[in-house]
Amino acid sequence: MALRIVCTSPAMNALSQTLVRCMSTQGASKNIGFVGLGNMGGHMASNLMKQGHKLHVFDISKQACDNLKAKGATVYEKTSDLAQKSDFVITMLPNNDIVANTYNEMTANGVNKDTIFIDSSTIDPNVVKSIQKMVSSKGARFIDAPVSGGVPGAEQATLTFMVGGTEAEYKAVKAVLECMGKRITHCGDYGMGQAAKICNNMMLGISMIGVSEAMNLAIRLGLNPQTFADIINSSTGRCWASELYNPVPGITATAPANNDYKGGFSTDLITKDLGLASGVATASNTPIPLGGMAHQIYRTLKSKGLGNKDFSVVYDFMKNEKHN
Repeated sequence: MALRIVCTSPAMNALSQTLVRCMSTQGASKNIGFVGLGNMGGHMASNLMKQGHKLHVFDISKQACDNLKAKGATVYEKTSDLAQKSDFVITMLPNNDIVANTYNEMTANGVNKDTIFIDSSTIDPNVVKSIQKMVSSKGARFIDAPVSGGVPGAEQATLTFMVGGTEAEYKAVKAVLECMGKRITHCGDYGMGQAAKICNNMMLGISMIGVSEAMNLAIRLGLNPQTFADIINSSTGRCWASELYNPVPGITATAPANNDYKGGFSTDLITKDLGLASGVATASNTPIPLGGMAHQIYRTLKSKGLGNKDFSVVYDFMKNEKHN
């Protein structure tokens, strides 16, 4: 009997598509390690469990671990023990140093040669290549697969994965990644997933500043914010930051702007990503005037104590600047 799924809403449609994508893995439950259960990783790990996979998890936050344990995951005190029990290991961590240190610790006592390590953090492509060589020298496989789509995408399993590795490795991890995302793109060799992610996030930082500037100016000129947002989103200024993540409170119901800019994608992280963009731009002799300016603006926000706020707080910062 053929399975037929009838969808009556966008949310149900997204869920049904995820179920269809993951059906090939339902009958072949995998042991999957997940290191880093933050705003993104917690949802990603949960979605893997929803598709029948056995999760082995680690995080420095006891609460994050307890949340996954309550759903059936096994919590580990050592990443090396977690890796020994896993067919796949996914890492979702804040920065270059933490990722590198985690892999050094996780593989210090050797690795299972059939295990595939997948890093979904946003880090320097050169760090990716270094870790790949180290993991490969121990007999296992490593790819980079950073994500785009934010916390809503992680929660709804609609993330975009940008994969760097061989074609065979891409095919080996695709079914697992499809349990967390709707688009899995092979970008090329090791580090190319990170190259795509860094460039994407540079564009994200620039566009959020642009939306914040335009909204702030429109409101100061007397326009109703909802009216102007509707105009942007039906005209040439439309973008993800204006439509799905508007920085002005009251415009996008699910945006962090409606929760005092808590949660979401932190100013600390966008600043880190823009710093990565600046570094690789310098190394490749590539001009990024707007990317460099965006980096300086977010560094200013960090210096004002806003690092833990969602990066859309740049609007609130501009709003509170005095008129010239």
